[in-house]
Amino acid sequence: MLNVIEPGLETSIQELPGRVGYWEQGFPVSGPMDFWSFKLANLLVGNAAETAGFECQLKGPKIKFEQPAVIAITRCDMTPKIDGVSIPSWTSVAIKAGQTLELGYAINGLRAYIAISGGIDTPPVLGSRATFHMAGVGGVEGYAIKADQKIPIGISKGKAGITVLQASRLPDLNSKIWEIEAVPGPDDDWIDAEGHKIFLSSDWQLLAQSNRTGFRLEGPDVSFTEKAMNKRPEHGSDPSNILDHGYPLGAVNLAGLTPIILVNDSPSTGGFINPYTVPSAAFWKLAQARPNDTFRFKSISVEKAQRRRQEIDDLCTTASLITASI
Repeated sequence: MLNVIEPGLETSIQELPGRVGYWEQGFPVSGPMDFWSFKLANLLVGNAAETAGFECQLKGPKIKFEQPAVIAITRCDMTPKIDGVSIPSWTSVAIKAGQTLELGYAINGLRAYIAISGGIDTPPVLGSRATFHMAGVGGVEGYAIKADQKIPIGISKGKAGITVLQASRLPDLNSKIWEIEAVPGPDDDWIDAEGHKIFLSSDWQLLAQSNRTGFRLEGPDVSFTEKAMNKRPEHGSDPSNILDHGYPLGAVNLAGLTPIILVNDSPSTGGFINPYTVPSAAFWKLAQARPNDTFRFKSISVEKAQRRRQEIDDLCTTASLITASI
């Protein structure tokens, strides 16, 4: 059992593959935004890569363990400590009953992940423990964790002293400029050649009005094709309006003239065009970007996006683990 002393900022329970099969009923997949870091954290403590763990945003929690466990923390540096003593990230660490784990503010990046041997054992809702805040489902009572909550965990079978090969970890997070891969479509024919040029050659600022539903961007106006300017009235009056249709995860949703990247808790349908889609292989970048960071989009093919996802999946295996040197 875990006892939440301080919850941090929007620390939530997430799980892979998320809440699959309920999108048409208004429940998105949710799950961890940076699946790469999440999977490796779980593997470090001997869990299956998909096991429920914590996603920490900007500031981590302070949690007292009421039973022994093995933990691992991956991705951005939140200066993790056990009873005030610093512990390494990307390495499995034993924690005793009665000890307290504390994470501070993120030094770089935005999100860190905590895996616990045996996993978090809250009841699944609609097939998943993943938290979907907007509907209040999954996690603990449907929302980010709160002080004084008790959170059940499984029986520890993990081993301390396991680390991730440097080559299998995510790249450093020292830049505030991100190259974000984007696949053209599904509505790329609603943007003209000049509009595509503007989208791919401009700097886009990530706004603070962003969350796990959508990443709102600020930048120049794009231009549209004749198809978008002269259309039947049922498509709507704005050039970016279209008959309601399905939104892929990662869609760059052009809401009016504001691009919004639809991420883990996003809606499944709507009436705006999506000229580009950010593939899942680039989601770790979205997860770690901070407000006011700059996005520069790079057009890639579906095939290249699929190859990159396969490369990441190949890194998220026990072959990426070694015994840490003392």
